[in-house]
Amino acid sequence: MSSPIIHFKRLDHVQICIPNGQEDTAREFYTSLIGLTEIQKPHALQKNGGLWYQIADIQLHIGTEKETNKSKRHPAFEITNLDEVKKYLIKNGVVIKEEIQIPGCERFSFIDPFGNRIELLEKD
Repeated sequence: MSSPIIHFKRLDHVQICIPNGQEDTAREFYTSLIGLTEIQKPHALQKNGGLWYQIADIQLHIGTEKETNKSKRHPAFEITNLDEVKKYLIKNGVVIKEEIQIPGCERFSFIDPFGNRIELLEKD
């Protein structure tokens, strides 16, 4: 199995989750208590609830969910050769999940053999 070298640039964001409808409590903790800077989520994702924060050169995404066994928690890695990597993973039997596209960013995710969700993205 010949692997393209994945050209990782940096960790883009980390996502954690809170129960549905708890954004005000999360905002009180992360904005008021911790002092993080909240940033606006892309319009296409706002209907999903949750909050986004900027921390230095990465982001913290706080999603909402009701099921813990289908968690949204994941790391997202910015890479430079997204299409090549996607083709490689598909060719090797990895099931790709197309994500909702957001401006300035192509992305997809997959589940590793242990149930961990990994997102790869490439910015314009």
